[in-house]
Amino acid sequence: MASPDEILPDTKDWTWVLERRCPECAFEAGAVAGSALPALLRGFAARWQEVLLRPDVARRPAPAIWSPLEYACHVRDASCIFRGRAEAMLTQDDPAFENWDQDATALAERYGEQDPATVAGELREAAEATAATFAGVAREQWSRTGRRSDGSVFTVETLGQYYAHDIAHHLWDVRG
Repeated sequence: MASPDEILPDTKDWTWVLERRCPECAFEAGAVAGSALPALLRGFAARWQEVLLRPDVARRPAPAIWSPLEYACHVRDASCIFRGRAEAMLTQDDPAFENWDQDATALAERYGEQDPATVAGELREAAEATAATFAGVAREQWSRTGRRSDGSVFTVETLGQYYAHDIAHHLWDVRG
């Protein structure tokens, strides 16, 4: 049994967000055109900068729920993961993605103890690099594929949509 302050790993398969609106955050990932991703991602990154200025950014709203700082660290790292996956899809035929254990990363990197100002800069840079990767996608490249370790197949476009939902959803998580 988990302790009351332990974050339980999220084991849900969130790929369904590509098919319908998220009932929690209301984001409709599948409705986002690939060409709209760069501006959308940059806008979300700007909103994260505001979150990281909160005086209570490192405080968890409940013992077993990440703080806004921890979510921001996750978004920063997810940006790097998704950029790498998109780049692999653009340069390789149907690459298989290594599994990323986001919960193990949060513990190993001590997300809750990181400096918010440093995280803000790193998140901004990572999100910009990822947005730039999607901005460089040619029309014929949006349908290139890649596979997650669980077998889920993504196109460059659906990978970007899935990533956009992740950032939007975590903004909803920290809405304050």
